[in-house]
Amino acid sequence: MHKKSFTTFLKSEKRYSLNTVISYNNDLTQFENFVFDIFGCNEIEKATFDMIRSWIAMLIDSEISATTVNRKICTLRSFFKFLVSNGVIQSNPTKKIIVPKKKVRVTNYISKQIMNKILSDDNFSNDFIGRRNFLIIEFFYYTGVRVSELINIKIKDFDFNKNKVKIFGKSKKERNVPMTAKFSKKIKNFISDFQITEYLFTNHNNKKLYNKKIYRLVKKHLSLYSSKTNNSPHILRHSFATHMLDNGADINAVKELLGHSSLTATQIYTHNSIAKIKNIYKNTHPRA
Repeated sequence: MHKKSFTTFLKSEKRYSLNTVISYNNDLTQFENFVFDIFGCNEIEKATFDMIRSWIAMLIDSEISATTVNRKICTLRSFFKFLVSNGVIQSNPTKKIIVPKKKVRVTNYISKQIMNKILSDDNFSNDFIGRRNFLIIEFFYYTGVRVSELINIKIKDFDFNKNKVKIFGKSKKERNVPMTAKFSKKIKNFISDFQITEYLFTNHNNKKLYNKKIYRLVKKHLSLYSSKTNNSPHILRHSFATHMLDNGADINAVKELLGHSSLTATQIYTHNSIAKIKNIYKNTHPRA
């Protein structure tokens, strides 16, 4: 009963995406099954600190990544905080839970040289599909948007006079992303030439594209030149951020462009830049 109310809260109040809500619900169901199987507790609201700690220990022993464990802990914290605020329980049993430390993650990205080869006109036909696919690759690399953001971009979101586009990110947060005049004109011509009426990226029937379609076409085109194992749209987002920082962009500006809620999420891209600086130092300093 309370789990259902919590799910409704995430959708209507927090305005989380469907995928996030499903993820939260799956975490709670997993925890619910655990406390019943191990402790015989059939009401998740009555779970104790010891039960939660045991579940976390089981997750860690299963060699689940620290990132995943932390996400599941976050789910429980949000759920029990919701119960406290609604007077269902008196105190939050997750308060003293210590989250496992995450390993420093170095992002994967495509070099500028390879990106120049990928973004060659010779790789794409001049018909609707060819120009659309080219524009999709460019859009990811020029703006750093997520897949979920790209597929929902509408014609009305563009301000071609000011060369910018309004992006609706996680939790429906809005941000304005600038475009070069040349790229802005290319999008405008694409819309005009193929009479696009609502969503920017569609199929022949003017229906917006779905996630898997985007993943497949991006992987196909990137794999022509990139030997990376994860040639996904996200690697273009990583490349966008890394190349911006390598060229001297302010990290706070990159944070805003990516739609990150905190600087911590953006800082993962600085590891690549630091590695580059170290390499330059090693190769150029006379005493290195």
